[in-house]
Amino acid sequence: MKKHNFNAGPSILPREVIEDTAKAVLDFEGQGLSILEISHRAKYFQPVVDEAVALFKELLNIPEGYSVIFLGGGASTQFCMVPYNLLEKKAAYLNTGVWAKKALKEAKGFGEAVEVASSADKNFNYIPKGWTIPADADYFHITTNNTIYGTEIREDFDSPVPLVADMSSDIFSRPVDVSKYAIIYGGAQKNLAPAGVTFIIIRNDVLGKVSRYIPTMLNYQTHIDNGSMFNTPPVLPIYTALLNLRYLKAQGGLAAMEKKNIAKAELLYNYLDNSKMFTATVPNKEDRSRMNICFVMRDAYKDKEEEFLKFATGKGMVGIKGHRLVGGFRASCYNALPIESVQALIDCMTEFEKANA
Repeated sequence: MKKHNFNAGPSILPREVIEDTAKAVLDFEGQGLSILEISHRAKYFQPVVDEAVALFKELLNIPEGYSVIFLGGGASTQFCMVPYNLLEKKAAYLNTGVWAKKALKEAKGFGEAVEVASSADKNFNYIPKGWTIPADADYFHITTNNTIYGTEIREDFDSPVPLVADMSSDIFSRPVDVSKYAIIYGGAQKNLAPAGVTFIIIRNDVLGKVSRYIPTMLNYQTHIDNGSMFNTPPVLPIYTALLNLRYLKAQGGLAAMEKKNIAKAELLYNYLDNSKMFTATVPNKEDRSRMNICFVMRDAYKDKEEEFLKFATGKGMVGIKGHRLVGGFRASCYNALPIESVQALIDCMTEFEKANA
Protein backbone atom coordinates (compact mmCIF):
# COMPACT_ATOMS: atom_id res chain seq x y z
CA MET A 1 0.00 0.00 0.00
CA LYS A 2 1.25 3.48 -0.88
CA LYS A 3 1.90 5.68 2.14
CA HIS A 4 0.95 9.35 2.10
CA ASN A 5 3.16 11.19 4.58
CA PHE A 6 1.37 14.08 6.31
CA ASN A 7 3.68 14.14 9.34
CA ALA A 8 4.17 17.60 10.86
CA GLY A 9 7.89 17.13 11.42
CA PRO A 10 10.21 15.38 10.94
CA SER A 11 8.36 15.25 7.68
CA ILE A 12 8.37 14.21 4.06
CA LEU A 13 11.43 14.90 1.92
CA PRO A 14 11.82 14.42 -1.84
CA ARG A 15 12.53 10.78 -2.61
CA GLU A 16 15.58 11.60 -4.70
CA VAL A 17 17.04 13.61 -1.82
CA ILE A 18 16.58 10.66 0.54
CA GLU A 19 18.14 8.25 -1.96
CA ASP A 20 21.16 10.48 -2.62
CA THR A 21 21.63 10.95 1.13
CA ALA A 22 21.56 7.17 1.55
CA LYS A 23 24.27 6.82 -1.09
CA ALA A 24 26.45 9.32 0.75
CA VAL A 25 25.99 7.37 3.98
CA LEU A 26 27.60 4.41 2.23
CA ASP A 27 30.22 6.33 0.24
CA PHE A 28 30.56 10.11 0.19
CA GLU A 29 31.56 11.34 -3.26
CA GLY A 30 33.78 8.36 -4.01
CA GLN A 31 36.01 8.94 -0.99
CA GLY A 32 35.58 5.39 0.27
CA LEU A 33 34.18 6.83 3.51
CA SER A 34 30.66 7.42 4.76
CA ILE A 35 29.57 11.01 5.28
CA LEU A 36 28.87 9.85 8.83
CA GLU A 37 32.58 9.35 9.48
CA ILE A 38 34.36 12.09 7.53
CA SER A 39 35.94 15.08 9.21
CA HIS A 40 33.89 18.24 8.97
CA ARG A 41 37.16 20.02 8.25
CA ALA A 42 38.03 17.75 5.34
CA LYS A 43 38.60 19.62 2.11
CA TYR A 44 35.76 17.75 0.42
CA PHE A 45 33.15 18.75 3.02
CA GLN A 46 33.79 22.50 3.02
CA PRO A 47 32.29 22.81 -0.49
CA VAL A 48 29.05 21.31 0.90
CA VAL A 49 28.67 24.17 3.37
CA ASP A 50 29.76 26.77 0.83
CA GLU A 51 27.26 25.60 -1.78
CA ALA A 52 24.45 25.31 0.78
CA VAL A 53 25.04 28.91 1.85
CA ALA A 54 25.19 30.04 -1.78
CA LEU A 55 21.91 28.32 -2.60
CA PHE A 56 20.25 29.83 0.47
CA LYS A 57 21.24 33.25 -0.79
CA GLU A 58 20.20 32.50 -4.35
CA LEU A 59 16.82 30.91 -3.66
CA LEU A 60 15.80 33.48 -1.05
CA ASN A 61 17.44 36.37 -2.90
CA ILE A 62 19.27 37.36 0.28
CA PRO A 63 20.80 40.86 0.01
CA GLU A 64 24.38 41.81 0.76
CA GLY A 65 25.16 42.30 4.44
CA TYR A 66 23.57 39.04 5.61
CA SER A 67 25.21 35.83 6.84
CA VAL A 68 23.83 32.28 6.75
CA ILE A 69 24.96 29.83 9.43
CA PHE A 70 24.11 26.26 10.37
CA LEU A 71 23.96 25.24 14.04
CA GLY A 72 22.67 22.44 16.24
CA GLY A 73 20.14 22.84 19.02
CA GLY A 74 16.95 23.26 17.02
CA ALA A 75 14.82 26.37 16.78
CA SER A 76 14.18 26.12 20.53
CA THR A 77 17.79 27.10 21.24
CA GLN A 78 17.21 30.21 19.15
CA PHE A 79 14.52 31.23 21.63
CA CYS A 80 17.36 32.16 23.98
CA MET A 81 20.08 33.02 21.44
CA VAL A 82 17.98 35.80 19.90
CA PRO A 83 17.52 37.77 23.14
CA TYR A 84 21.05 36.91 24.29
CA ASN A 85 22.40 38.65 21.19
CA LEU A 86 19.80 41.38 20.61
CA LEU A 87 17.91 42.27 23.80
CA GLU A 88 19.42 45.22 25.64
CA LYS A 89 16.36 46.86 27.19
CA LYS A 90 13.12 45.64 25.65
CA ALA A 91 11.79 43.10 23.16
CA ALA A 92 8.33 42.67 21.64
CA TYR A 93 6.60 39.42 20.67
CA LEU A 94 3.48 38.46 18.74
CA ASN A 95 1.90 35.47 20.50
CA THR A 96 0.35 33.13 17.94
CA GLY A 97 0.81 29.79 19.67
CA VAL A 98 2.97 27.41 21.67
CA TRP A 99 6.28 28.18 19.97
CA ALA A 100 5.80 31.95 20.08
CA LYS A 101 4.86 31.67 23.74
CA LYS A 102 7.99 29.65 24.50
CA ALA A 103 10.16 32.19 22.68
CA LEU A 104 8.60 34.99 24.72
CA LYS A 105 9.22 33.09 27.96
CA GLU A 106 12.92 32.74 27.18
CA ALA A 107 13.26 36.43 26.32
CA LYS A 108 11.93 37.43 29.74
CA GLY A 109 15.10 35.99 31.24
CA PHE A 110 17.19 38.68 29.50
CA GLY A 111 15.16 41.83 30.01
CA GLU A 112 11.72 43.29 29.48
CA ALA A 113 9.72 41.30 26.93
CA VAL A 114 6.22 42.42 26.05
CA GLU A 115 3.39 40.64 24.30
CA VAL A 116 2.17 42.95 21.53
CA ALA A 117 -0.93 40.87 20.78
CA SER A 118 -2.23 37.33 21.24
CA SER A 119 -4.81 35.00 19.73
CA ALA A 120 -4.98 32.80 22.85
CA ASP A 121 -8.61 33.82 23.43
CA LYS A 122 -9.69 31.54 20.57
CA ASN A 123 -7.03 28.85 21.01
CA PHE A 124 -4.81 30.56 18.44
CA ASN A 125 -7.10 29.88 15.48
CA TYR A 126 -6.44 33.32 13.95
CA ILE A 127 -3.63 35.83 13.44
CA PRO A 128 -4.10 38.96 15.59
CA LYS A 129 -4.77 42.19 13.71
CA GLY A 130 -4.40 45.88 14.48
CA TRP A 131 -1.43 45.70 16.82
CA THR A 132 1.37 48.26 17.08
CA ILE A 133 5.07 47.46 17.33
CA PRO A 134 6.72 49.42 20.18
CA ALA A 135 9.18 51.85 18.63
CA ASP A 136 11.49 51.51 21.64
CA ALA A 137 11.87 47.72 21.33
CA ASP A 138 15.25 46.26 20.45
CA TYR A 139 13.45 43.83 18.11
CA PHE A 140 10.05 42.39 17.26
CA HIS A 141 9.61 38.60 17.07
CA ILE A 142 7.02 36.64 15.08
CA THR A 143 6.39 32.98 14.33
CA THR A 144 5.29 32.91 10.72
CA ASN A 145 3.68 29.46 10.60
CA ASN A 146 2.02 27.74 13.52
CA THR A 147 2.17 24.00 13.00
CA ILE A 148 -0.11 23.08 15.90
CA TYR A 149 -2.98 25.46 15.10
CA GLY A 150 -2.75 25.83 11.32
CA THR A 151 -2.28 29.59 10.99
CA GLU A 152 0.32 31.43 8.92
CA ILE A 153 1.67 34.95 8.39
CA ARG A 154 2.69 35.45 4.77
CA GLU A 155 3.12 39.21 4.78
CA ASP A 156 6.69 40.51 4.93
CA PHE A 157 5.67 43.69 6.69
CA ASP A 158 7.66 46.79 7.50
CA SER A 159 8.84 47.09 11.09
CA PRO A 160 10.19 50.18 12.86
CA VAL A 161 12.56 47.92 14.81
CA PRO A 162 14.59 44.85 13.74
CA LEU A 163 12.19 42.06 12.76
CA VAL A 164 12.99 38.50 13.86
CA ALA A 165 11.06 35.51 12.48
CA ASP A 166 10.88 31.85 13.35
CA MET A 167 10.22 30.29 9.93
CA SER A 168 10.81 26.69 10.92
CA SER A 169 7.81 25.29 9.10
CA ASP A 170 7.28 27.52 6.08
CA ILE A 171 10.77 28.49 4.94
CA PHE A 172 11.26 27.79 1.22
CA SER A 173 7.51 27.35 0.70
CA ARG A 174 7.22 30.83 -0.86
CA PRO A 175 9.40 33.79 -1.80
CA VAL A 176 10.38 35.97 1.19
CA ASP A 177 11.59 39.57 1.21
CA VAL A 178 14.57 38.88 3.45
CA SER A 179 15.48 42.59 3.48
CA LYS A 180 12.52 43.17 5.83
CA TYR A 181 14.07 40.92 8.50
CA ALA A 182 17.02 41.20 10.88
CA ILE A 183 17.04 37.47 11.68
CA ILE A 184 15.22 34.50 10.18
CA TYR A 185 15.76 31.14 11.84
CA GLY A 186 14.27 27.68 11.89
CA GLY A 187 14.66 24.01 12.54
CA ALA A 188 15.25 22.18 9.28
CA GLN A 189 12.91 19.22 9.77
CA LYS A 190 9.99 20.52 7.68
CA ASN A 191 10.96 21.86 4.25
CA LEU A 192 14.75 21.59 4.35
CA ALA A 193 16.43 18.56 5.91
CA PRO A 194 16.22 15.91 8.64
CA ALA A 195 16.12 17.07 12.24
CA GLY A 196 19.48 18.07 13.66
CA VAL A 197 20.45 21.29 11.93
CA THR A 198 19.14 24.82 12.45
CA PHE A 199 19.53 27.60 9.89
CA ILE A 200 19.97 31.24 10.86
CA ILE A 201 19.96 34.16 8.42
CA ILE A 202 21.38 37.25 10.12
CA ARG A 203 21.73 40.85 9.05
CA ASN A 204 25.24 41.52 10.27
CA ASP A 205 24.67 45.05 11.49
CA VAL A 206 22.22 44.02 14.25
CA LEU A 207 24.95 42.26 16.22
CA GLY A 208 27.40 43.67 18.75
CA LYS A 209 24.96 46.10 20.36
CA VAL A 210 24.28 44.47 23.73
CA SER A 211 26.39 45.20 26.77
CA ARG A 212 26.18 41.75 28.38
CA TYR A 213 28.77 39.02 27.99
CA ILE A 214 27.55 36.39 25.52
CA PRO A 215 28.95 32.87 25.99
CA THR A 216 31.10 31.88 23.03
CA MET A 217 28.81 29.13 21.74
CA LEU A 218 25.71 31.31 22.02
CA ASN A 219 27.26 34.28 20.25
CA TYR A 220 26.14 34.53 16.62
CA GLN A 221 29.37 36.32 15.73
CA THR A 222 31.37 33.25 16.74
CA HIS A 223 29.67 31.14 14.11
CA ILE A 224 29.67 33.83 11.44
CA ASP A 225 33.41 34.33 11.89
CA ASN A 226 34.03 30.59 11.69
CA GLY A 227 31.67 29.74 8.84
CA SER A 228 29.53 27.40 10.97
CA MET A 229 32.69 25.43 11.77
CA PHE A 230 33.57 26.68 15.26
CA ASN A 231 32.63 23.24 16.56
CA THR A 232 31.52 20.09 14.75
CA PRO A 233 28.36 20.96 12.83
CA PRO A 234 25.51 18.51 12.04
CA VAL A 235 27.26 17.12 8.97
CA LEU A 236 24.61 14.76 7.62
CA PRO A 237 21.61 17.14 7.88
CA ILE A 238 23.65 19.92 6.25
CA TYR A 239 24.45 17.62 3.34
CA THR A 240 20.79 16.62 2.98
CA ALA A 241 19.87 20.31 3.11
CA LEU A 242 22.23 20.93 0.21
CA LEU A 243 20.61 18.16 -1.83
CA ASN A 244 17.17 19.57 -1.07
CA LEU A 245 18.24 23.09 -2.03
CA ARG A 246 19.48 21.73 -5.35
CA TYR A 247 16.10 20.01 -5.75
CA LEU A 248 14.21 23.24 -5.04
CA LYS A 249 16.28 25.11 -7.62
CA ALA A 250 15.67 22.40 -10.21
CA GLN A 251 11.91 22.62 -9.53
CA GLY A 252 11.95 26.28 -10.53
CA GLY A 253 12.70 27.95 -7.23
CA LEU A 254 10.36 29.37 -4.61
CA ALA A 255 7.84 30.96 -6.96
CA ALA A 256 7.24 27.51 -8.45
CA MET A 257 7.01 25.91 -5.00
CA GLU A 258 4.52 28.54 -3.85
CA LYS A 259 2.31 27.83 -6.86
CA LYS A 260 2.27 24.12 -6.01
CA ASN A 261 1.63 24.78 -2.33
CA ILE A 262 -1.27 27.11 -3.11
CA ALA A 263 -2.81 24.44 -5.34
CA LYS A 264 -2.54 21.77 -2.63
CA ALA A 265 -3.94 24.01 0.09
CA GLU A 266 -6.83 25.28 -2.03
CA LEU A 267 -7.76 21.73 -3.00
CA LEU A 268 -8.04 20.56 0.61
CA TYR A 269 -9.57 23.73 2.06
CA ASN A 270 -12.20 23.81 -0.70
CA TYR A 271 -13.19 20.28 0.22
CA LEU A 272 -13.35 21.11 3.93
CA ASP A 273 -15.44 24.25 3.35
CA ASN A 274 -18.03 22.21 1.45
CA SER A 275 -18.03 19.03 3.53
CA LYS A 276 -21.00 18.05 5.69
CA MET A 277 -18.78 16.07 8.05
CA PHE A 278 -15.40 17.87 8.24
CA THR A 279 -14.49 21.52 8.81
CA ALA A 280 -11.28 23.56 9.01
CA THR A 281 -10.34 24.84 12.47
CA VAL A 282 -9.15 28.23 11.15
CA PRO A 283 -12.20 30.18 9.94
CA ASN A 284 -10.48 33.19 8.34
CA LYS A 285 -9.14 32.19 4.95
CA GLU A 286 -6.37 34.80 5.03
CA ASP A 287 -5.01 33.27 8.26
CA ARG A 288 -4.95 29.66 7.09
CA SER A 289 -1.65 27.87 6.80
CA ARG A 290 -0.70 26.25 3.53
CA MET A 291 1.73 23.99 5.34
CA ASN A 292 -0.40 22.60 8.19
CA ILE A 293 -4.08 22.22 7.43
CA CYS A 294 -6.00 21.50 10.63
CA PHE A 295 -9.56 20.18 10.63
CA VAL A 296 -12.10 18.46 12.86
CA MET A 297 -15.39 16.64 12.57
CA ARG A 298 -18.44 18.89 12.71
CA ASP A 299 -20.31 18.70 16.01
CA ALA A 300 -22.84 16.13 14.80
CA TYR A 301 -20.07 13.68 13.97
CA LYS A 302 -17.55 14.22 16.81
CA ASP A 303 -18.03 10.66 18.00
CA LYS A 304 -16.65 9.35 14.70
CA GLU A 305 -13.19 10.94 14.87
CA GLU A 306 -11.42 7.85 16.19
CA GLU A 307 -13.23 5.70 13.65
CA PHE A 308 -12.11 7.98 10.81
CA LEU A 309 -8.52 8.03 12.03
CA LYS A 310 -8.44 4.23 11.97
CA PHE A 311 -10.09 4.20 8.53
CA ALA A 312 -7.67 6.75 7.08
CA THR A 313 -4.64 4.97 8.54
CA GLY A 314 -5.84 1.80 6.83
CA LYS A 315 -5.88 3.74 3.56
CA GLY A 316 -2.22 4.75 3.91
CA MET A 317 -2.66 8.21 5.44
CA VAL A 318 0.27 8.77 7.82
CA GLY A 319 0.54 11.44 10.53
CA ILE A 320 -2.92 13.04 10.23
CA LYS A 321 -3.84 12.93 13.91
CA GLY A 322 -4.20 16.48 15.19
CA HIS A 323 -2.09 17.90 18.00
CA ARG A 324 -3.55 17.29 21.46
CA LEU A 325 -4.05 21.05 21.97
CA VAL A 326 -6.42 21.22 18.99
CA GLY A 327 -7.64 17.68 18.48
CA GLY A 328 -9.10 16.37 15.28
CA PHE A 329 -6.75 16.06 12.36
CA ARG A 330 -3.82 17.78 10.67
CA ALA A 331 -2.58 17.36 7.12
CA SER A 332 0.92 18.80 6.80
CA CYS A 333 1.45 19.65 3.14
CA TYR A 334 5.14 20.54 2.92
CA ASN A 335 7.01 21.11 -0.33
CA ALA A 336 7.79 17.46 -0.99
CA LEU A 337 4.20 16.26 -0.57
CA PRO A 338 2.70 15.65 -4.03
CA ILE A 339 -0.77 16.94 -4.82
CA GLU A 340 -1.73 13.33 -5.48
CA SER A 341 -1.42 12.67 -1.75
CA VAL A 342 -3.79 15.55 -0.99
CA GLN A 343 -6.29 14.11 -3.46
CA ALA A 344 -5.88 10.67 -1.89
CA LEU A 345 -6.77 12.14 1.51
CA ILE A 346 -9.81 13.89 0.04
CA ASP A 347 -10.90 10.64 -1.62
CA CYS A 348 -10.51 8.89 1.73
CA MET A 349 -12.59 11.54 3.51
CA THR A 350 -15.23 11.47 0.78
CA GLU A 351 -15.56 7.70 1.04
CA PHE A 352 -15.90 7.85 4.82
CA GLU A 353 -18.40 10.69 4.63
CA LYS A 354 -20.62 8.85 2.13
CA ALA A 355 -20.70 5.82 4.36
CA ASN A 356 -21.27 7.64 7.66
CA ALA A 357 -22.91 11.03 7.10
